Amino acid sequence: MRAYEPDDTDWAILHELQLDARISFNELGRRIHLSPPSVAERVRRLEGHGILTGYAAHVDPAAVGQDVTAYINLRCDPGRCLLKTADPEEFPEVVEIHKLAGRHCTMLRVRVASIAHFEGLVERIGTHGPLETTMVMSTPFTRREVRPAPPRRPVTTGDAWWQAKDASGDA
Repeated sequence: MRAYEPDDTDWAILHELQLDARISFNELGRRIHLSPPSVAERVRRLEGHGILTGYAAHVDPAAVGQDVTAYINLRCDPGRCLLKTADPEEFPEVVEIHKLAGRHCTMLRVRVASIAHFEGLVERIGTHGPLETTMVMSTPFTRREVRPAPPRRPVTTGDAWWQAKDASGDA
């Protein structure tokens, strides 16, 4: 469990900052009904606890010529792990890396300017092991905002399967 749990006011601050990281403490305080010094104190606390880790501008990749997004699932060969043997500067097209459990060890989200660019990237990444690619056709929804976790939902036990009668009528 984390040492600091954001309260409703902290979540209101996080919500507003995720909508507009350039908002002033005065405007933020007005929106959440808190004084600017109180807002500043809470923002510093959120930063201090590592909850607020930075502020960023959102850039439209297509507007700067990076129209193609794809995912690459990679199963690294022994001694060829991309995360251990490659420099991130070798692969500026990689925008996210996820370590996986399952058939593949790594999933990369990449952005490139063209299909030919993607083909060259796949050849370079393929030197680390077998891979599968998935091309993104469009992205109709992206949730950038981190929100409070929903309440925990009960897990079904599957007891009904054990109590069901088989086809012969036996329990």
